[in-house]
Amino acid sequence: MNGNRVAVIGAGMTKFVRRAQETAKELAWEAAHLALASCEMTLDDVDAVVIGTAPDAFDGVHMKSEYLSDGCGAWGKPVMRGYVGGGTGVFAAIQGWYHVASGLFDTVLVVCEEKMSSCQPHPQGAFLTIFDHTTERPLKPNLLWIFALEMNAYMNRYGLDKRDIATVAVKNKRNAADHPAALLGDPDITVDDILNTEVMAWPVQRGDVSPISDGAVALVMSANHVARRATPKPVWVEGVGWNLDTAYWTNRDLSYPVYVEEAARMAYKMAGVTEPRKQIHIAEPYDPFDYKELHHLEGLMLFDKGEAPRAAADGVTQRDGDLPVCPSGGLLGVGNPIAAAGLMKVAEIFWQLRGEAGPRQVPGNPKRGLAQAWGDLMQVGTVIVMGV
Repeated sequence: MNGNRVAVIGAGMTKFVRRAQETAKELAWEAAHLALASCEMTLDDVDAVVIGTAPDAFDGVHMKSEYLSDGCGAWGKPVMRGYVGGGTGVFAAIQGWYHVASGLFDTVLVVCEEKMSSCQPHPQGAFLTIFDHTTERPLKPNLLWIFALEMNAYMNRYGLDKRDIATVAVKNKRNAADHPAALLGDPDITVDDILNTEVMAWPVQRGDVSPISDGAVALVMSANHVARRATPKPVWVEGVGWNLDTAYWTNRDLSYPVYVEEAARMAYKMAGVTEPRKQIHIAEPYDPFDYKELHHLEGLMLFDKGEAPRAAADGVTQRDGDLPVCPSGGLLGVGNPIAAAGLMKVAEIFWQLRGEAGPRQVPGNPKRGLAQAWGDLMQVGTVIVMGV
């Protein structure tokens, strides 16, 4: 990998709940403040700021990066906003990486924020406008039934039933019971509890879906010479990858996320990962729906096609399993403020690799992990591989 070696040296995260009082700026400030304090830095040490946030409609403002910039610490500094839907959180960290790797900046603050409760009457109202106005909107689609089509395709291809899928929701909600920022942690939830929730668009039930949330996450990313002065435990960015497939979901194989595989191949090549299942010790794939964790694990080539459900059933993906997956509780348990949720994945890998994840820490001192996010109309993959 050419350019500066880049490390994550600090991270901060707000609680993921609906916020009636705090503004989006205040959420961004809280996360940025926590991240800087965690590595004993101030805004004077920051050369540039990357802002990640999803549709402007979620916060109820226009030109959201300008609105958020002072809350993110970007006053008087170069700033960039990236947006690839749900993939934004991981892509923001990738943007932070190439800001530093390029040699232009020594230290970059990456802040992702979402205040989805501000979207009235419901975030689905914003999503209705993302479909092609000629070929798709006349069908009156919404994201839930698009995801139901994808979930159905995945289940039918591999002969799965709802119980195979619901184990993911149970695992993540139980894991989230140990997360101080979680919205839906539940140590006692069962598969039957998930299967008894309201049907939203078959086979998607309410228990399969992550909750609407408000929140922010921030990272401090620095070049090698800064990182080694700032902390004895830098976590290095070893590889990054992204991929964009067609937005026309009718033209894709919905049972397999090719865009995730291509993004993963890019990141693995940069990181020197040739056998992902052996060389990745912990994973935080994007899980806004429970089937998506399985879908994405296969796209990441951590399990063969159709094999992730069996691995989950056998306990392989548990926090104490052979390949811990979403030990944080993921979006299903912690919450899903879209851009912030993706960056949470990166922060969680940072804390795990430093051994600082508290009650959610996986055993065995993992040395390499990955975070992955997915967005827009099911066709964007973003992956980051990190190691110590």
